[in-house]
Amino acid sequence: MSKRLRSSEVCADCSGPDPSWASVNRGTFICDECCSVHRSLGRHISQVRHLKHTPWPPTLLQMVETLYNNGANSIWEHSLLDPASIMSGRRKANPQDKVHPNKAEFIRAKYQMLAFVHRLPCRDDDSVTAKDLSKQLHSSVRTGNLETCLRLLSLGAQANFFHPEKGNTPLHVASKAGQILQAELLAVYGADPGTQDSSGKTPVDYARQGGHHELAERLVEIQYELTDRLAFYLCGRKPDHKNGQHFIIPQMADSSLDLSELAKAAKKKLQSLSNHLFEELAMDVYDEVDRRETDAVWLATQNHSALVTETTVVPFLPVNPEYSSTRNQGRQKLARFNAHEFATLVIDILSDAKRRQQGSFLSGSKENVELILKTINNQHSVESQDNDQPDYDSVASDEDTDLETTASKANRQKSLDSDLSDGPVTVQEFMEVKNALVASEAKIQQLMKVNNNLSDELRIMQKKLLGKDAN
Repeated sequence: MSKRLRSSEVCADCSGPDPSWASVNRGTFICDECCSVHRSLGRHISQVRHLKHTPWPPTLLQMVETLYNNGANSIWEHSLLDPASIMSGRRKANPQDKVHPNKAEFIRAKYQMLAFVHRLPCRDDDSVTAKDLSKQLHSSVRTGNLETCLRLLSLGAQANFFHPEKGNTPLHVASKAGQILQAELLAVYGADPGTQDSSGKTPVDYARQGGHHELAERLVEIQYELTDRLAFYLCGRKPDHKNGQHFIIPQMADSSLDLSELAKAAKKKLQSLSNHLFEELAMDVYDEVDRRETDAVWLATQNHSALVTETTVVPFLPVNPEYSSTRNQGRQKLARFNAHEFATLVIDILSDAKRRQQGSFLSGSKENVELILKTINNQHSVESQDNDQPDYDSVASDEDTDLETTASKANRQKSLDSDLSDGPVTVQEFMEVKNALVASEAKIQQLMKVNNNLSDELRIMQKKLLGKDAN
């Protein structure tokens, strides 16, 4: 972190003290209880990161802190600040409210339904309104006023808007002006650092041309964020972009290489996907990596508290209504992959991303995305005959959470019970040991807390005995 949390900071949703999580795309800090609800909404609603136990690019954290300190939360609670809302009985959650249903209902209304944001007057053509807002965003990003830009984005401005008269995007403007925090905000909302303007230049080109070297380097990192995150998840390293290294392809130990016909077929189907479908699959895997990593941080920081329950876990990716039913089903199936299967898929995606950037392309069909997932799932069922759970036939609902939680626990236990070989450490073994260490750390913290409580009770008893002796 660039600076420590201050005691004056409170949760944006319930006003609880000392929030330890951030919602990056909302520019707010949130407490553990409210974070459990944010996680269940999905990254398309709220992108959560722990303030201390998650690695942060310094300028990304600075962007969130700036938004928080400048009242970004008022964007999402605009109507609640109106005295008339108090008369109507509407209010925000408070720290004493129960997570379910009180805090959960408020948070869903606030971020998912956008029930409290400022509403523009109704117009006949929404596309005209979005275009006007995007033009305002295009002009605003040259300044340091982050909250104005976030407000425009919340109203429907497009981060990747291509200005027909100016011939460029908001990210080009921010990069030329050296506004690194504006660039961070635009990137969070989907701005592409590789987009060319009417002169064929990218935002990176303008940042370098203006002498904004830190911004230029950060834009390159953002451009490779997906593949960097996947590589870091497997091997804990990122490419050295400054020296022209843009990809790291982790290697499985020879003993764990999957050379089966099913694996070869899955790899061929992956290579034959169109660029658009490959990007969709890669983004889905990125979201699954985020879910797994956030899960690990969540479990390590809760000390087995009451928050670690079946109602707060996120056993698979939440449904995104903007995606098709087929894609949502495929996204949820990713949670069923064990460490080895998921690592294999991640490595194949990294390898193919590098191949595609170098210009080699194979044409393919849309059905191959589902075939890739089915191939790996079929392989999993062959290797685990005792697992008789069917694949998802429909997008899982909230009621299915309990079943998936049980299945997830069983799969993790089975993975941890497997014998470790004396050969090279495989990615699967690394991930299993990593998960075991997280669980052990949480257990140690719990025992230390119990020990401290016992020590306090012992001191109290000693004081009472000394008081009796004195009398």
